[in-house]
Amino acid sequence: MSLGFDLHNIYHDITSLKSFLIWLSGLDEKIPNYTCGGDSKSVAVLTGTFPSASVPISTLLELYRFPQLSFGVFDPMLSDDGQFSSLYQMAPKDTSLPLAMVSLLIHFNWNWVGIVTSEDERGVQFLSGLSEEMERNNICVEFVHMIPTDVSVSTNSYHRYNKQIVTSSSNVVIVFGGINTSVSRIFRRWEYFNTRIVWVTTSQWDVAAGERHFLLDPFQGTLIFSHHHGEIPGFKHFMQTVNPSKYPEDISLARLWWMHFNCSVSESTCQSLENCSSYGSLEWLPWHSRDMAMSEGSYNIYNGVHAVARTLHELLLQRVDTQPIKHENGMGFFPWQLNFFLRSLQFKNCIGDTVDMNQKRKLNAEYDILNFWNFPEGLGLKVKVGKFSSYFPHGQQLTLSEEMIEWVTGLTKIPQSVCSSSCGPGFRKSHQEGKPICCFDCIRCPENEISNETNMDQCLRCADHQYPNRQQTLCLPKGVTFVASGDPLGMALTYAAVSFSILTAIILGLFVKHRDTAIVKANNRALSYTLLISLTFCFLCSLLFIGRPNAATCILRQTTFGVVFTVAVSTVLAKTITVVLAFKVTAPGRRMRQWLVSGAPNSIIPICSLIQLTLCGVWMGTNPPFVDTDAHSEHGHIIIVCNKGSLAAFYCVLGYLGSLALLSFTVAFLARNLPDTFNEAKFLTFSMLVFCSVWVTFLPVYHSTKGKVMVAVEVFSILASSAGLLGCIFFPKCYFILLRPEMNCLHQFGNRIHSKNNNSC
Repeated sequence: MSLGFDLHNIYHDITSLKSFLIWLSGLDEKIPNYTCGGDSKSVAVLTGTFPSASVPISTLLELYRFPQLSFGVFDPMLSDDGQFSSLYQMAPKDTSLPLAMVSLLIHFNWNWVGIVTSEDERGVQFLSGLSEEMERNNICVEFVHMIPTDVSVSTNSYHRYNKQIVTSSSNVVIVFGGINTSVSRIFRRWEYFNTRIVWVTTSQWDVAAGERHFLLDPFQGTLIFSHHHGEIPGFKHFMQTVNPSKYPEDISLARLWWMHFNCSVSESTCQSLENCSSYGSLEWLPWHSRDMAMSEGSYNIYNGVHAVARTLHELLLQRVDTQPIKHENGMGFFPWQLNFFLRSLQFKNCIGDTVDMNQKRKLNAEYDILNFWNFPEGLGLKVKVGKFSSYFPHGQQLTLSEEMIEWVTGLTKIPQSVCSSSCGPGFRKSHQEGKPICCFDCIRCPENEISNETNMDQCLRCADHQYPNRQQTLCLPKGVTFVASGDPLGMALTYAAVSFSILTAIILGLFVKHRDTAIVKANNRALSYTLLISLTFCFLCSLLFIGRPNAATCILRQTTFGVVFTVAVSTVLAKTITVVLAFKVTAPGRRMRQWLVSGAPNSIIPICSLIQLTLCGVWMGTNPPFVDTDAHSEHGHIIIVCNKGSLAAFYCVLGYLGSLALLSFTVAFLARNLPDTFNEAKFLTFSMLVFCSVWVTFLPVYHSTKGKVMVAVEVFSILASSAGLLGCIFFPKCYFILLRPEMNCLHQFGNRIHSKNNNSC
């Protein structure tokens, strides 16, 4: 059994029903519900060129349940089995087209695009899916133009849409619309479009149609999504070798040869060609040489014809199995009987692609990405530069050969289409109020934060053990630091502490050597020795603050500091009280004289020291100091410090020490005018003034510094206050001992201390 076909013109409006009624009736007049086809009967019809004609044609054929195979694009309106039960769409679904286009935009970092689509159901459905995908991937739309289906191609309507596109700032425009839609009619005035725009569209919109400008082609570099299919064996050879001599009944071929190969037409029949070369080929024609591959529509027709043939085969086999063979004219069955087999038909064509007639099992399309080449003028080539498949894992769905892409005329690199330039590493995006998410300003990351990628919404904070580099693009490991004895600061403090402690020891030795002289005796040798020894330890305890802290030094530095300074200050207090008692006692036998003779002022030292020891013991027993790290005070470094533990205990120790110093200063200040050859009361007053001034200054400075500087401030305060006591109290006495020995005599001040000893120097 051979299959033949009839070819009828279909218009894109309601007049298309005229052709179908003529075809159904078999006459030149349209007579509904009447057929006069004779022995030649049709079993199926292939349609689908114009989407606008699909619905009325399908509605008409559905009355007869006539099998209709649509080879056009997949139309959601025709996928309703209840309304169109005899309609079968050969094209795959386009539900993955928005994902494919968005994947292309992401690949080229295009996030600022325009959209032009037809205002029909397919256009609305495509726009809905595309908008969701773009929003999901932070791609913004500058404009959306939905062109009504009834728009005219008048100058006014054209210029309105053209101006909106040309004046936009986006360099990428997505166009969705088929042949003879309102979109294609508007874009036929292509020569006025700006050539900077990259068009992203589907194969349904033929950018190669129409005349071309000599140099500037606005559609040069267009990226086209075409349904992927294999190459049908022998098709290209057929296209290259077909001519009117092989197919004399084909009027279209005869017309082409007559127009382009100088053939003459027989005057008798007006159909047969004469004086034609048998070597002519469609490949020689300019518009055919552009693309000899099978188009999407032709591939769908190919599968549709095979589907009808396989269905007829199954139907005839069933009839042979169930009924005896009869020689009868006509088909012996009705076209509607093919629907039973068509609904469940599934087969593989000659290139291995699966063809499934069940509309519910219809798969999403895979897409070839084509690039339109038309420069130099007239090439009109569609070159495959990539592929998209939604069945591959995410990140592997899109493959592109960028080196094969020819961009719009005048561009040699990938064009950019963004609302705002990318924020490089070290910066973050700050969205502009009232504008889409793709429009933003770039702001430098805050301190201690980085951004290591482009267009980051938030900067990343470095960990405590890291710090950002100068460009704020990378977190680097911090170096461990402390007040080391090898550092310039540590060396200076160490040198000062050792030098002052040696100087104090020398003065102590000097006092011991001259212990029988008047000035040493007059200043209470025991208290002087005690003060000098405590000052030596005061200077040396500052060394505990220098070097890498550990558990032992953290505990010792605070307790040693508190105790030895308490001893020193309480010694000064004892000396001051001794001076007061020495000059205030005038009558023998008074109780004050007994205190002076018995050495009662010396008991102040152990009492005050015992109180401080108690405070330190409570501190160490409850929350003692411990080794800690400071990762924020110094950029790029982690400082090893001693955490005070209990700040309350620390300030109690410091407060107690300050109270003793204030008491000593008060007593010395009240006794500053007592007569004294060596001005002991005034020296004590001035020494405590220096001591208190140092520690009053220490508190605000200590709290305003961080890290190593805080430790250095504490060490400096220890050294300065100790040096103040040493210098104010003992330097004048050393002056008299070493440089003015004639003044170091009892008769110079014996009367003032009620001494009757008249020994000479």
